[in-house]
Amino acid sequence: MSLYSRSGRPRPQSGGFELAAWYYMRLSGVALFVLALIHFSVMHFVFDPSQQNANWIFTTRWNSLLLRSFDWLFLAMVLSHAFLGIRTVTMDYLRGGRRTLVLMGLYLVGIIVFVMGTMVVLTVKIPGA
Repeated sequence: MSLYSRSGRPRPQSGGFELAAWYYMRLSGVALFVLALIHFSVMHFVFDPSQQNANWIFTTRWNSLLLRSFDWLFLAMVLSHAFLGIRTVTMDYLRGGRRTLVLMGLYLVGIIVFVMGTMVVLTVKIPGA
């Protein structure tokens, strides 16, 4: 027995999509940590939280292409990381037809939520613009 116990899912030996997904989960986890710190800093240190409401988001925050792009990137990273994580759990614990059904539902919900979020970030009209 080694001095250090391994935790987490071991790296797939086969390669292909499973290995890419394994690496993506680790890299996107680190990226999400950095993006969350940036998001928190912007929302609580750069701008005054007492002034923030829905109108503020449209007139101030999303009036900047940089902040709107950041919000979309954050949305895409969170959704892809979350749904890939749920896919991994599903692949580990379900077999046969139940796995196929759950994965189809997962992919459908993931695509719908991603499209809806993207539509909001890209198409919301900024008042007065």
